[in-house]
Amino acid sequence: MARKEFVVSEISKLMGNPEQIRNIAIIAHVHHGKTTLTDSLLAKAGLISRAVAGEALYTNYEAIEKERKMTIKSAAISLGYTHNGKDYIINLIDTPGHVDFGGHVTRSMRAVDGVILVVDPVEGIMPQTETVLKQSMKEKAKPVLFINKSDRLLNELRLTPEQTFEKLLKLINDVNHLIEQYAPIEFAKEWRVSVENGSVCIGSAADKWAVSKKTMDKTKISFKKIFELTQQGKQAELAEICPVEDAVLPMIIEHLPTPKVAQAYRIPHLWHGDLQSEDGKAMMEVDQKAKTNIVVFDIKYDQHSGEVATGRVFSGLVKKGSEFHVSGRSNMQKVQQVGVFMGPERVIVDQIPAGNIAALIGLKDVSVGDTISENEIEPFEQITHYSPPVVTKSIEAKDTRDTTRLIEALRSLSKEDPTIVVRIDQTTGEHLVSGMGELHLEIIETKIKDDAGIDIIASPPIVVYEETIEKKIGPIEGKSPNKHTKFYITVEPLKPEVVKAMDEGHIREGKPKGQAAIDAFIKAGLDRPTAKGVVDVCSRCLLVDATKGVQYMNEVMELLIDGFEEAVTDGPLAREKCNGIMVSIVDATIHEDPVHRGPAQVMPAIRRGIWAALLTAGVSLIEPKRNLTINVPQDYMSDIITLVQSKRGQVQNITQDREQVSIVAKIPVAEMIKGFSNELRGSTQGRAIWYDEFAGYEKLPPELQNKIVREIRKRKGQPEEPPTPQMFMD
Repeated sequence: MARKEFVVSEISKLMGNPEQIRNIAIIAHVHHGKTTLTDSLLAKAGLISRAVAGEALYTNYEAIEKERKMTIKSAAISLGYTHNGKDYIINLIDTPGHVDFGGHVTRSMRAVDGVILVVDPVEGIMPQTETVLKQSMKEKAKPVLFINKSDRLLNELRLTPEQTFEKLLKLINDVNHLIEQYAPIEFAKEWRVSVENGSVCIGSAADKWAVSKKTMDKTKISFKKIFELTQQGKQAELAEICPVEDAVLPMIIEHLPTPKVAQAYRIPHLWHGDLQSEDGKAMMEVDQKAKTNIVVFDIKYDQHSGEVATGRVFSGLVKKGSEFHVSGRSNMQKVQQVGVFMGPERVIVDQIPAGNIAALIGLKDVSVGDTISENEIEPFEQITHYSPPVVTKSIEAKDTRDTTRLIEALRSLSKEDPTIVVRIDQTTGEHLVSGMGELHLEIIETKIKDDAGIDIIASPPIVVYEETIEKKIGPIEGKSPNKHTKFYITVEPLKPEVVKAMDEGHIREGKPKGQAAIDAFIKAGLDRPTAKGVVDVCSRCLLVDATKGVQYMNEVMELLIDGFEEAVTDGPLAREKCNGIMVSIVDATIHEDPVHRGPAQVMPAIRRGIWAALLTAGVSLIEPKRNLTINVPQDYMSDIITLVQSKRGQVQNITQDREQVSIVAKIPVAEMIKGFSNELRGSTQGRAIWYDEFAGYEKLPPELQNKIVREIRKRKGQPEEPPTPQMFMD
């Protein structure tokens, strides 16, 4: 029997005991050493040779990941491990660290109960370190800390033992500050990490050594000895005395929760159904004999099996032939096979009970975030991503005969990664693909060319702007083409708290359902009558029915919602999406004859009325910005500041650590896609290291708006001159 099949057969025997299961993810900023650490844990489980651990980068199995030496997608793998004479399963997910692939981290957090936060002590807490920790806290996944690359403090920074201790202590305090800031209130103190209780490991994954308080007590090695061996370059000897896996694996077992412990507090947070119901109790207790409930957190395409959905099993069990409801779908679906992911491979097993992670083959039309259940239950809370797609490219097949294959490839990619948005421009017929950044789009292009084998032509990157207003206006009249039906509309900016609630997933897209939705609107700051009148949420905008006693209103409501969605996803100024607007229908005159209140009359009336109201209120463009952290020698500080300011950037903070300076700035994405990285390298002779993260949308400077609007309208085949309100009121 092959080693991997042997491992799977062994862990299959343990799946039935939640006490012996740990579901964890490894999270970090890019290049802080997640995949290198994963290798050593796999070597301990016998899945790879210890000699190649740290170089094999086993979970970076796609060619593009090996070529770029970076994790691009999450990879799941199950390990068997014996601790204190007892066998355990560790279901581990290695996640990406680059901001452009942060969506994979967000989705993986739904599947796990704990995380190992990996930090490079020389770079310290970087922007993505904070982001991934925040994501894990939002999903109530408990953290432990692995301080990696600690040899850099001695060999590169030449710190004394005292300075090293000081640096490590500050780093642990910084991590605890973030935990207290982002952890659920009830765990803010309890989840703090410390050397004393064993929830911190210090070492070097690349050199395969690490220590915790427990391993130091056991091996009797002192920090003095560790310093000596590190300075002498005797890392191999260190790895023999204190192997990295002997420090990290016990920390996982002892400090990260079992499914039974975690689901007791995670289920009420992630699922808003009745906790006293049969399914609610089953999920809280990880009841493997109850009805099955699963949440999908990943979709992969397999050339032989088609769509493979990966999900966390919260109750019951899943096996070949199981039939389930899928949230939002009317028909039951049957599972053809179930399996366990072992990095690049998927090993088929008989069944997977609650508390584990399952690969499901055979389900059709399933999406990330879907709830799969035997009984039809309230779906789990939506998985919300922290940053929206802000850069777009037009992608076309070189050979028009490949267009159908291109559409299929883009559909598959957007299913695997919901942070990719694909749409067809109805005017130009182009396929517009939006992603988190230039690198994200570059990877998409490479996958289309290499994996799907399609030659494509891609445009230069385009920034995704959005449209909004700053004042209330109305009522404005929207008339049907035959003038028989009229709607009176007000528009106003939404409160920031409401937009934030949408971003965080507390307010869902689509038609609000039930009292819970009304309560979410009220909690976010809407008054009760308005909250009860919300009929649709689309593109961070609300449609409110504020009419009283208008005849035939219910009959045309679906058409009004369709017209509203068209209006806010294709705004009047530059045909960009709207953001943060509340549209209220305050009155209406609807023709009694059904012929005069069909789609051809009602939809143009509401759409044109909304556009006229927005233009009357004064639509302005908002642009995406990024927070940029640049680490550079002090000599180049003034050059960097000059460059940032020339890009319409604002310097937010400057900190100095001996000869190195860290500059934090906020810069428009539009300026960063115009060769910024090359200019940055040129200004610093290649000595700058920089990282960026999404910083939200801000108003475009008024002096630039007219120029940008005209450019966008021209690109989209629209008349360059922006419309006036009167054009939509006649």
